[in-house]
Order: sequence, then structure tokens, then C-alpha cells
Amino acid sequence: MTVDVLDADRIARPEAPWAALRRRASGRYPVDPFGLDPQLADLCVPLFEAAVRVRVSGGEHVPSTGPAVIVSNRGFGVAELAALGVAVQRASGRRLRVVGAPDMPFVGTATRRLGAISSSGPDVASALRAGHLVGIPLAPTWLRTGAGDAPLAVARALTLAPIVPAAVRAVGRFGAIVGSWGVTFGPMVTLPETYDPSDPLAAARFIEAMRRAVGALLDAD
Repeated sequence: MTVDVLDADRIARPEAPWAALRRRASGRYPVDPFGLDPQLADLCVPLFEAAVRVRVSGGEHVPSTGPAVIVSNRGFGVAELAALGVAVQRASGRRLRVVGAPDMPFVGTATRRLGAISSSGPDVASALRAGHLVGIPLAPTWLRTGAGDAPLAVARALTLAPIVPAAVRAVGRFGAIVGSWGVTFGPMVTLPETYDPSDPLAAARFIEAMRRAVGALLDAD
């Protein structure tokens, strides 16, 4: 998939709910090449905000324009995805395209309508070239709370844009149960030396740098 042209329906800031409803009533249903229905996604934001309470810190590190990779420690469950998406929107006013849309009937389509993309290098690279914020967990395991490594299939694509680490934590002993989360964004991940984005060794060094950056955020609290 190649998506290089910026499209306001895909990356513009979210509309107010009533404006989105008026557009849907007029018969326009924009869906981007990855499957995102931006109006539907924006209409669901108040539901996510009601379902999860999110405390955001370091929001100034999330770019307000242009492509970027948001690397998180947590394997994405429903609550974690909602918490990170709410935190990104609160920090930057932008939508988050989450890597990991399941290849399953109905479920896969539903998650794509809300912004998920596949875990393939070409799709991740295309989303970044199109100017999106792309969210990816390190070693997506449901029960793990530490910082693992980025999936190798998308590692090279992650060198195409700024990389922002994020730590997602349940707040309090029962935070994951009652929907209380803390999301901390850190400074951009960089390498101390120059590199070729197409070099597999550069991707490997970025994976280690991402793991350290996310781990540092986890250790800070």
C-alpha cells in the first residue's frame, strides 16, 4: 500500500461531535485507505473519555503536526488503547493510528474504522509518509508491564519519523479495573551517531534506544 498524499479527512484535527453528525447526515462517509472512518472515531472519543480516566504528563513531547511514532510499553488491550488515544488527543488534538489491527472478520474492520492499521512494515511506513501519528507497543504481551522490543516486521519503518516514548500505567492498585490510567510521554528517541534509515543495523539500534527510553519512563515513578 502506498499513501503519500496528505488528506485532511485523515489527519486533520477532530471535528466537534455535532459537526461530524451533520456531515454524516449529509451522506458523506470518508474512509481512508487504511480503513479509518474519522467521523466515527471522533464520535467515539467522548465514550472513551467517560470509560477511562487518564492523567497525562509530558504532553509537550507529542508533535502537533507531522508524522511520529508513539512507542508504548504496554501490550494494547482495550483500556490501554483507549487511555493512550485519549492522552495523545489531549496532548496534541490529533488521532492515533495504532499498529495491530487483527486479521479477523468484523473485529478487524471495526478496529480499522477507529484508527488501527496492520502490523506490516509497508503499512506503517505508508502511514508515516502520509503524516500520521502511529502508536506501537513494545513486545505486545497482555500481561507484561516492562519495556520489551519493537516487532522486527515494522522496525525499519520506525526509522522514518520522530520516535516519542510513552509509559502507560494503571493508577492505583485497582486502576486497570476501574479505568484509571497514567500516560507519560518522554523526549524524542535519537541515536548519538548518523545513520541510514534503510540500514537494518540502524533499526536494531533504534529498537534498543526505544527500549531504554520507555524503561527510563517506567523507572521514573
